[in-house]
Amino acid sequence: MNISFSLLLGGFVIYLSIAAVVIVLVILIIKALLKYIHSDSVRKEKERVTRSLGEALKANRTRCKMTQEFVAESIGVSRQAVSKWESGTSDPSTSNLLALANLYGISAEDLLKEVE
Repeated sequence: MNISFSLLLGGFVIYLSIAAVVIVLVILIIKALLKYIHSDSVRKEKERVTRSLGEALKANRTRCKMTQEFVAESIGVSRQAVSKWESGTSDPSTSNLLALANLYGISAEDLLKEVE
């Protein structure tokens, strides 16, 4: 009788431990989802700024009558990189941003001022 009670108690403790872990995981998932939902405005603002930088890069490239391939060869990156910068998929590094501004004949500060 003593052994079966010990086994029953041990099983109950394991069950409670698993239940506690599941509850903690559910709470963490709910917190993460709430944080994601409330960060919508931040994500939209970042998308707008990124898109605006891409638009500024494209506007300067077309103003200078340059192709993406020419820009890429001039600063030593791939044409796909220039395309990603202009579409807002990624951002140029600081050194590439400086090189782009130099290529377009404007200061980096003026290039960034065009960003909303």
